[in-house]
Amino acid sequence: MTVLAHPADTLTRDALAVLQPGFEGTSAPAWLLRRVSEGLTAVGLFGRNIASPEQLAALTAQLRAERDDVLVAIDEEGGDVTRLEVRGGSSFPGNLALGSVDDTGLTRDVARELGRRLAECGVNLNWAPSADVNSNPDNPVIGVRSFGADTGLAARHTAAYVEGLQAAGVAACTKHFPGHGDTNVDSHHALPRIDVDLETLAVRELVPFRAAIEAGTKAVMSAHILVPALDPVRPATLSPQVLTGLLRKELGYEGLIVTDGMEMNAIAGTYGIERGSVLAIAAGADAICVGGGLADEATVLRLRDALVAAVREGVLPEERLADAAARVRALAEWTRSAGPAPAVPGAPEGGAPGIGLEAARRALVVSGGRGPVSAPYVATLAPVANVAVGDETPWGVAAELAALLPGTGSGVYPRGAAAGEILAAAGERTVVAVVRDAHRHPWMAEVLDALVAARPDTVVVEMGLPRAEPRGALYIATHGAARVCGRAAAEVIARG
Repeated sequence: MTVLAHPADTLTRDALAVLQPGFEGTSAPAWLLRRVSEGLTAVGLFGRNIASPEQLAALTAQLRAERDDVLVAIDEEGGDVTRLEVRGGSSFPGNLALGSVDDTGLTRDVARELGRRLAECGVNLNWAPSADVNSNPDNPVIGVRSFGADTGLAARHTAAYVEGLQAAGVAACTKHFPGHGDTNVDSHHALPRIDVDLETLAVRELVPFRAAIEAGTKAVMSAHILVPALDPVRPATLSPQVLTGLLRKELGYEGLIVTDGMEMNAIAGTYGIERGSVLAIAAGADAICVGGGLADEATVLRLRDALVAAVREGVLPEERLADAAARVRALAEWTRSAGPAPAVPGAPEGGAPGIGLEAARRALVVSGGRGPVSAPYVATLAPVANVAVGDETPWGVAAELAALLPGTGSGVYPRGAAAGEILAAAGERTVVAVVRDAHRHPWMAEVLDALVAARPDTVVVEMGLPRAEPRGALYIATHGAARVCGRAAAEVIARG
């Protein structure tokens, strides 16, 4: 274990060890390096911290120059939620696409290749996969991030993903315990509630987490959701009944428990991040994720001091904080000793750059048909961006189709747009209408219906959860909005 350059008392080091903060910029600021040298054992990365694989590798090397066992965490699910390729879109389809193919070997290989690329850049903890069973199709925050609505399918692909990722030497963090799939509220904004009985939880929500534990997941992330059947008062992240009683004792999980982002309004707006962090550690969490929105030294110091004060005031048992810190350090030691994975067998030299596109192609569901299209007009009907996904990552088929069919035109149409605007812009060209979760946005359905009525040759591409009836002469469901999903759909449109 690295010797701390600036020793502090044990209590303060333990308080720093359980934090997973973020920061601004593409290199580590001086304050972050100083706290790492004082005991901070983990750092969280977001899209704002990443410009290229080379830059990311230099950043992680900078952190490890201060402490060679530091955990570098990232929220890299592939698919719609990507940080590694935040500015161009992911080279890997997300969970729903993999679940729709239902080939656990493919899921394992995709996760291993994604993990290999993370490991090459020095990232060793991935806040993925999402093990949520998407039982509520109107869920605003999970959707295509889930492997699907079938419990058994979600369980077997969660296990395969964990195995693949950890074969690359990157610790998996299975989320969002005890299951975020049956919600209709985004916990970034408010506190979701799941009103189901214990039997339903056991046979639906908990099954994929049991599979992940059996597969050896190194970490589990808690959800900011209220499940009255488990705890009628506190959300899962702050609940001893959920984290210690259910996850530790009943399910027998011994690895690291990480909270979801504590600045999310489900916690910050009700308990505040300082009190919330103390309650989370007391409940059984081992690591506090913060930094998606609050990413400065003051936040780290506030949380460190709140934990130290809670111990000294008798609110938080010192042994509980020490146990949490020990679990963080144990995972850091595992990642340091875990060897990187070789490339997927049979892949081109340097890895498997094509496996993501292969998976995206296999995930397509195509209805109807038409002849070849030349220089179409792509109209992207864009909903408000999901906070977890962010609005900085491009999606759609316009760029991919333009690369295959020169002269392709395009436009982005938010809520309030009318079919007439699109038809006027398209002129005589074939319209390719691209949507995302059309079943959740009535305005999209209205625009699509009007387009198809006016132009029966319209092509429709659904890049979210495909729940609505197929429309258009050609209908393509991609099961996700990753760049490779757009490429796979563009290939089908171009060849007719």
